[in-house]
Amino acid sequence: MKMDLASLGILPPTQDPADCEPAADEIPRILLDRLGRVRAELARRDITAAVLFDPAHVRYATGSRNMQVYSSRNPARYAFVPAEGPVVLFEFSGCEHLASHLPTVDEIRPAKAISYYFNEKNTEAVTRAWADEISELARHCGGGERIAIESATPQAAFELQRRGYRVLDAQEPLEIARAYKVPNEIKMVRSSLRAVEDGVRKLEASIAPGVSENAAWAKLHEHIIATDADFVETRLMNSGPRTNPWFQECSDRIIRDGELVALDTDVVGRYGYYADFSRTFLCGDGEASPAQRDLYKLAYEQIRTNMENLKPGVSFKEYAERAWQIPPAYRARRYFALAHGVGMNGEYPYIVHREDIDDKGYDGIIAPGMTLCVESFIGHENGGEGVKLEEQLYVRDDGRVELLSDYPFDARLIG
Repeated sequence: MKMDLASLGILPPTQDPADCEPAADEIPRILLDRLGRVRAELARRDITAAVLFDPAHVRYATGSRNMQVYSSRNPARYAFVPAEGPVVLFEFSGCEHLASHLPTVDEIRPAKAISYYFNEKNTEAVTRAWADEISELARHCGGGERIAIESATPQAAFELQRRGYRVLDAQEPLEIARAYKVPNEIKMVRSSLRAVEDGVRKLEASIAPGVSENAAWAKLHEHIIATDADFVETRLMNSGPRTNPWFQECSDRIIRDGELVALDTDVVGRYGYYADFSRTFLCGDGEASPAQRDLYKLAYEQIRTNMENLKPGVSFKEYAERAWQIPPAYRARRYFALAHGVGMNGEYPYIVHREDIDDKGYDGIIAPGMTLCVESFIGHENGGEGVKLEEQLYVRDDGRVELLSDYPFDARLIG
């Protein structure tokens, strides 16, 4: 079953191949435009350069992909991205050839892996040499005393400070740059979603009494790797009593007839873009119970209402105030966010519930160029099963909102 989007003022998702896959000659321009957004955000903050270690940030700024999961825990490849001047990719030893074709990279050098794991007693000396190299690059990019870094070691920041630099957090300019999609970037997002949706169809088809959660979940993994995705970032698929509370990881539990099975995709997919939607399925060929339909109806209504409220120009706090009212018995186990940004990962902004704004929230404006996920989890505070639903949307430059995710809701559960 598909949602009636016209009544919400939301454009339906497209399956047109021309809109769901960038043309070969569009890709270099997308990469250069993304780099341009990073440079602009650095310049706005008077930052000479950013040294990026987070593999998602490196890929966004340069288009280079290499050992993404490994690089997320090992500071063994990084990119020097100045507000003005040459971009230098420091690649893992022996991998320099992987990015030689990229229009965003002016030079490739071997990285200095600045961690104890690589260097043991030589870590301090290697980090000093790393800081000397970064300082030399910065001097040739207009000088300045402000360098931004992220996901590096504390010693790296200390060494830059010793050389007279004010060290800033690179996450802020990178998050803001990534939050607003450049022309044709959305085609990469759609490509990732279309591939993951096919994978979820295979996963859903495998759900049957006697199948383990892990066995069903593996169908998604198999498909996304076959379609050039990177990895699944979380393990969020569960069944029966494990659907409530949420955030119970996929396990070897055997799924039983008549149980709910809930999934959050969280796939870093094609072109490095996050495909992030959630569905809850009913195992077996029988009818849903009244209790299951009631849970699903509440989650569906929450998603539907909060999608309708997603409009450019609305502040995060206004969005929270207008949000669907969660019945009291389900508030304790609500999902932590009403909506969140999405690009190469879950990203800025995070919009929390009205009752959480003072403690955990911040304000801002929903604006054209943003892609956001609208979230729902409905589970009773006293236990029983739960329902997880989520949709991914795009606030277009013309001010209209487009649904990006394209996966049906379970007709047996929606009633």
